[in-house]
Amino acid sequence: MVQISVNGRSQRLDVEADTPLLWVLRDTLGLTGTKYGCGIAQCGACTVHVNGEPVRSCSTPVSAAEGKRVTTIEGLSPDASHPLQKAWVAEQVPQCGYCQSGQIMQAAALLAKNSNPSRAEIVKHMNGNICRCGTYHRIIAAIQRAAKEA
Repeated sequence: MVQISVNGRSQRLDVEADTPLLWVLRDTLGLTGTKYGCGIAQCGACTVHVNGEPVRSCSTPVSAAEGKRVTTIEGLSPDASHPLQKAWVAEQVPQCGYCQSGQIMQAAALLAKNSNPSRAEIVKHMNGNICRCGTYHRIIAAIQRAAKEA
């Protein structure tokens, strides 16, 4: 049994301790907003927060989240009212949309620590979150918009 808090709800789960957090979120809890991209922590599609820090859930064993707060895209804002989610729409970031939850979660971690990041700080922080459609300039613009509107 593993005890974690996901999106503010305590969860006691009968899963193997080495099960990747991604699969616990998607398969056990039905939170499918977090996506599987590569399985080796290289693309960022599976990014969630553990105690406020962005982590790649595909390579994080659920045991590493035991006793900690896990936030997924569903927990960031259930009604899509988070400034980043609004900015994503306003800047027309998504094309295929597959990487977007991971991109938003990575960006949310940045804005939680730095409410007014420079373009260079955004690029550095977002490095490693891959957008297969190449909408990086829109991602940066959305983060800058969210920073101004938050």
